[in-house]
Amino acid sequence: MKFYFDLLSQPSRALYIFLKVTKTPVEFVKIDLKRLEHLTNEFKAVNRFQKVPCIVDNGFKLSESVAIFRYLMQSNPNISENWYPKDAKSRALVDEFLEYQHIGVRYPCAIYFQTKWLLPTFSGKPPNEKKVREYENLMIKSLDTFENIWLASDQKEFLATKEISFADILACCELEQPRMADFDTFKDRPRLKKWHEKVKKETNPYYDEAHKNVYDIIQSKGKLSSKFDLVFIYRYLRYIKFKKFFE
Repeated sequence: MKFYFDLLSQPSRALYIFLKVTKTPVEFVKIDLKRLEHLTNEFKAVNRFQKVPCIVDNGFKLSESVAIFRYLMQSNPNISENWYPKDAKSRALVDEFLEYQHIGVRYPCAIYFQTKWLLPTFSGKPPNEKKVREYENLMIKSLDTFENIWLASDQKEFLATKEISFADILACCELEQPRMADFDTFKDRPRLKKWHEKVKKETNPYYDEAHKNVYDIIQSKGKLSSKFDLVFIYRYLRYIKFKKFFE
């Protein structure tokens, strides 16, 4: 089986960590988004949507991180059950978050990150402060829900069940994104911070390995050191119809 990924992608990072932690036999194939490798005809033959992550397993092609995760769990009996329990109620609790996270976590964090950091960085224009405040408030509400509902108790160590599941990895990768825009998602949120540290402990060294580039941007306060990266990401953003933000 081949796993196609780029660690710039949050769901790619989540699956990368999962595959490493579970020691799933797989060939890791880097698709460089900065070089637009996902837009080549060669990659289109791998994934018709031309996105990462995706897998090819003996000719079987699959995209979408949650679908890939569920396929891996069903096709590999050696992966520990805690990631996706067989018990119907426990599995439903994991599924509940996997279905919730697209709009409940991913969208608020991603749209804030794009508006505050990504688009201004690559356009050279200042952020739209009205939009930044709007999306920051949306993200704060999302974080409040995360901490006060999904992590309702100080005794609750993981999102869905008593043990770590894929839901925890997926959520952590999304919550790292706003930190690159100089927003500390864990500040003054003790339950959230405790949970985050627990997930990292359970998945390291692979969690830190997957987030190396993210950490570099956080430590540099959002500054990029490579003009090469800037040129190619700029071209990429124009291609995927962010052109209106640059004109």
